[in-house]
Amino acid sequence: MFKFLKRDVRCDKVSNYKDQNEDFKDASALFLYFKQLTGIDFSKKEALITTKLMNFCKDRGFYTFESFLDNVRKDHYLQQELVDYLTINETYFYREFYQVEMLIQMIKKRDDKIRILCMPASSGEEPYSIAMALLEAWIPKEKFEIVGVDINAEVISRAKEAIYTSRSLYKVPSNVQEIYFRQQGTYFHLSDVVKKLVKFEVVNLFDDALFGLGKFDYIFCRNMMIYFDQETKLEAQKRVESILRDQHGRVFWGHADRLESVKKS
Repeated sequence: MFKFLKRDVRCDKVSNYKDQNEDFKDASALFLYFKQLTGIDFSKKEALITTKLMNFCKDRGFYTFESFLDNVRKDHYLQQELVDYLTINETYFYREFYQVEMLIQMIKKRDDKIRILCMPASSGEEPYSIAMALLEAWIPKEKFEIVGVDINAEVISRAKEAIYTSRSLYKVPSNVQEIYFRQQGTYFHLSDVVKKLVKFEVVNLFDDALFGLGKFDYIFCRNMMIYFDQETKLEAQKRVESILRDQHGRVFWGHADRLESVKKS
């Protein structure tokens, strides 16, 4: 998930906190704010995240969670930095690829142009995997449109660059690697042919900017629900399914999402 939103990490307007006593005992208000902002619940790993938050605050000149929260509520750039810091996830090409194979068979039965959404797109491996698979299946590029979105601006920037390590490609067949990647040192650069097939956006699932993306025929929303509590899962599912074009559309959930427990009866 872009290397924009860069600025001086030392915030001048809060430098006066340096001379005050540190207070990082209670991050509960900050956890609540982050959950309201992103839907992500860190209650099961509060100790670990509290330490990360403390380091994040100190690096930016804040010495209490309270002062940081006061500023992050009104500073969009600081808010995006926080989201980027806490939502970095590892992924790889051809993950749960059987679902992409199902998608190919569905598309082959259709005559219309279809739209595909990947959310979260992370650093681009999933939407690019879909694009390569469709090309390999001889589906004309004019027949599909792929959009990848993520709340994390930094990983979207990396997705647009499309430069990967061998770790991301370990499931990609060697013949496919030879066609769509150019190795340069220890890095693999994705072909422009594939890059041009995916449009990336920074979008929060719980922001109404989601609806500005339009409707989609197929949505890949995999392994995101694991970060939500039960109530948030219900709301997330409702929002995702609301942007399907019609009853013929489908959402591909991840194997770890456990949606059987949140679906309506």
